[in-house]
Amino acid sequence: MMRAGHAITGLCAGLAAAPAVGVTNPTGVILGGTVASGAALLPDLDHPGATATRRLGWMTRGLSKGLRACSARLYEATKGPRDENCDGTHRHMTHSLLFAALLGALVGFGSQLAASWHPTAGFAAVLLPVLFCLLLAQAQFGHWVAAPVVAAAVPMALSDAGPVAAMNDLAGPIGILIGLGCFVHCLGDAITKAGCPFLFPLPIAGETWYEIRLPAFLRFRAGGSVEKGLTTVVFTPLAAWLLLITIAPRVPAYLTTAMGL
Repeated sequence: MMRAGHAITGLCAGLAAAPAVGVTNPTGVILGGTVASGAALLPDLDHPGATATRRLGWMTRGLSKGLRACSARLYEATKGPRDENCDGTHRHMTHSLLFAALLGALVGFGSQLAASWHPTAGFAAVLLPVLFCLLLAQAQFGHWVAAPVVAAAVPMALSDAGPVAAMNDLAGPIGILIGLGCFVHCLGDAITKAGCPFLFPLPIAGETWYEIRLPAFLRFRAGGSVEKGLTTVVFTPLAAWLLLITIAPRVPAYLTTAMGL
């Protein structure tokens, strides 16, 4: 899949999953969905020309270079007798369920540990990955990303507990949503012709990096008309519906407050 497909499927997955991982406030759900959307672009940091790699200049280029080097070494050390002869960079280490789980666990447990040590540390541990993922999502959705940021920031700032406590409530769930975004990226690539070795390191047919694919008649070319059709006709309306059912229950309360009733 290309950037648009990854971003919109990540948004759908995040909006659907956020309530299940303990994010029940509508503003938090929208923020969580947007974070998952940005995280769905993270695996392509293993490509030097990807949006994620170019997003923050030298910082993300350096991160990309490090990830590609790690991926190449991991591939060389673990490839099976029937794995292809390649450098093992793009669509390898970062395109696996293992990577998604480890990254999600690092962010989730790290933010929880920081929050247990000091609320300000927890605030920073949640804020940094959230901002990074929002910047990635902004590359696809433009200034529309400001809407969930404002929608989440204002209630957090005005809450009785304050913004620090509100952000600490996201410690843990934010890691799950980031890991989910990465995994959704892998699934998106798996339905294209290239496939995706997301079950690494499970050996299949003599390959440690076996590309999981759909049956041949169901595969499509990344960036082709089928992908564009799915993005436009299926996932964009689905994202709009998920946003609607998230916001709609709160509309009467917002109107009542605004009218001073």
